[in-house]
Amino acid sequence: MKKKKVVINAEGIDRSLTRIAYEILEKNKGIEDLVLIGIRTGGIYLAQRLQIKIEQIEKAKVPMGIVDITLYRDDLLTSNRKPRLGKTDIPFSLDGRKIVLVDDVLFTGRTIRAAMDALIDFGRPKLIQLAVLIDRGHRELPIRADFVGKNLPSSLWEDVSVHLTEKNGVDEVVIEPGQE
Repeated sequence: MKKKKVVINAEGIDRSLTRIAYEILEKNKGIEDLVLIGIRTGGIYLAQRLQIKIEQIEKAKVPMGIVDITLYRDDLLTSNRKPRLGKTDIPFSLDGRKIVLVDDVLFTGRTIRAAMDALIDFGRPKLIQLAVLIDRGHRELPIRADFVGKNLPSSLWEDVSVHLTEKNGVDEVVIEPGQE
């Protein structure tokens, strides 16, 4: 049986986030009307890190919020698992703002669709952009990321996991054999 394979280490994650921060600033011509929204849970930590990196570059803090997508999932009624609700915390208006939605792994696109549905309930943003650490392909919806740390082609039966110090005690991206 194969074991997990580390495909990005802590330094690689940090370099990717630094590059993404610069790309966000370049595409948005600075931080005016810019907000970061992390998708619970992995996206929160990455959004916080991007907030810090952007603040170091621009010498100004970008507002950051958190969105929980549990009630917006399209598999809520078909899943046997009981949903665990998290807290959405967006302490500012989204009207007319440029949102950078942040998540750890982009896979089918369904999580991002749910997050966008949730955000629209909070206001009418000027635009929504997507930043992800990993894009592993296999889209089921026509969604693509604007900012990608690493494209990581994987098979459907592999699991791609982002481990972050804040949650797992280590920064790494791993591929593990999953269930076929």
